Amino acid sequence: MENLKSRHQYNMGIVGNCSYMAYIDTDAAVQWMCMPKFDSDFIFGGLLDQEKGGIFSIIPNSDYTTRQYYIPNTNVLCTEFKCNDGSFRVTDFAPRFRQYDRHFRPLMLFRKLELLSGSPFVKIICRPVGNTGQIKPDIVMGSNHIRYMNIGQQIRLTSNIPLNYIINEAEFILTETKYLAFTYGIPLEAALESTAEDFLDKTIRYWQQWVKTTSISNYFQEQIIRSALVLKLHQYEDTGGIIASGSSSLPEHHGSGRNWDYRYCWMRDSYYTLKAFNSIGHFEELEKYFRYIQNIILKEEGRIQPLYGVSGESELKEIELPLSGYLGNTPVHFGNGAYTHIQNDVYGQLLTTLLPLYIDERLITSYKFNLNMEVVFRLVNMIEKTMNEPDAGIWEFRNRKQLHAYTFLFHWAGANAAVKIARFHKNSDLEIRALKLVQQASGMLEKCFDKENNVYRQAIDSENLDASCLQLISMQYIDPASPLAKQHLKALEEHLHAGNGLFYRYRHADDFGKPHTTFMICAFWYVEALVCVGEMDKAIRYFEHLLTYSNHLGLLSEDVEVESGSQWGNFPQTYSHVGLMNAAYRIATKLDKPYFL
Repeated sequence: MENLKSRHQYNMGIVGNCSYMAYIDTDAAVQWMCMPKFDSDFIFGGLLDQEKGGIFSIIPNSDYTTRQYYIPNTNVLCTEFKCNDGSFRVTDFAPRFRQYDRHFRPLMLFRKLELLSGSPFVKIICRPVGNTGQIKPDIVMGSNHIRYMNIGQQIRLTSNIPLNYIINEAEFILTETKYLAFTYGIPLEAALESTAEDFLDKTIRYWQQWVKTTSISNYFQEQIIRSALVLKLHQYEDTGGIIASGSSSLPEHHGSGRNWDYRYCWMRDSYYTLKAFNSIGHFEELEKYFRYIQNIILKEEGRIQPLYGVSGESELKEIELPLSGYLGNTPVHFGNGAYTHIQNDVYGQLLTTLLPLYIDERLITSYKFNLNMEVVFRLVNMIEKTMNEPDAGIWEFRNRKQLHAYTFLFHWAGANAAVKIARFHKNSDLEIRALKLVQQASGMLEKCFDKENNVYRQAIDSENLDASCLQLISMQYIDPASPLAKQHLKALEEHLHAGNGLFYRYRHADDFGKPHTTFMICAFWYVEALVCVGEMDKAIRYFEHLLTYSNHLGLLSEDVEVESGSQWGNFPQTYSHVGLMNAAYRIATKLDKPYFL
């Protein structure tokens, strides 16, 4: 368990600019990159099929070792190679900085090859693909660029490396700094070397300035900063939508068949992500998300789906692709059938997510005046309509509908948020309706209570326990100072705690059998609950141990396998990084460490 080298880790980092993301492994190979949007087809998809997926790599011709790291407080990734004939560094980044009062975030990946010592031989392999790996491009060589035809918009690789070396995948001696600019759509029409250095400098300064504006304590500051940077990359700036992860079909454990496409915007995930942003004093992301969700809510006549595309697409048809899958794990999915589910917790989550925009005095008054109260009314209407309706729940059971405690918790929380909004805006009719819903949701939650064992169960008339019920404590539905809070927590611990702070979502069989891995956000919920009931020593011990389940760059996966501590599931997972940030915030507050230095 403690032998980290025996763990299966996702040995990759991500770079991005809120338009796209690229996954780059410790051999400086781009294993996954979708353009022009997060949920578009992949251009490089070796992560899911080494033969059909294409690749963009930079490798020496001799034995080598590598070291990978981020430039501090940025999303700029460096991979250093040491080989028999020298050493060099690859710096990967997606340009992002302020220009003309806007964020410049083009569909460009820059790769800088910097000689450190000796005269190493290196080889560039660039094989983009189209149509989920079914199409290989026609290649046309220009004077300083290579065009890859028939796989999308204009796709070019501009370089000061001899192009024949790249096309022929031939080795060459690296004697000076070289640059590669991979572009989608509008090509690079500027001097390569000076532009790359200018963009790199501005991108580093942008990210470091963004970090400077975060309000965080010195409690595990490095991990919180990395988590915040990861979350920022998952917001699609053009619309404001926030995706759960940039990857698809990475299995929850080897051979599980639980391989899902997470490149979409879950209402639930966005609630936790924006809560984390608010805790560090970032409101820009919330304002952008409001514009995204307002378009969805006011467009939908009835239900709001659990998830949408980054541009608000409602139909996310799930298909299986003829790819070999990550480590042979199939099926490989594009799309996610959960968009058809009934998941009624979304209405309360949206209300709690948007609450600061309606009542927080730190947000500019002129922005508040433009907020559409119709959004609140529609969400309250849907809580009223769905209060007694079974749903698929937080874990998206595909063949089971229940009256879930978690759904009632967010009916309760959303109704309380509506009460606060109503009072702030002096709307007595809304306040009366919302107060009635608070009582109704509480009454339904009590039907989930097992009096004999002093624990709230997964659903009404269910015998199962569920880690999502930890939040009854952290959201203060149960008074954290009450004996019931400790009794409820103890019952969940005895059934779902896997040791070392790891926590199962549930232990009963679902549509795919019994779960084999623990869920990282549940582990952080557990830490938060421990803090709430006053078990600080245990909370801190488990929190610190949970950090060891990250990869070499501090990135967290969705799932962790108990026996080996291996990373599984989609990666990096916003849920997991949100959990880290919110648990750290909870601990820091109780330790009387101000969340602002």
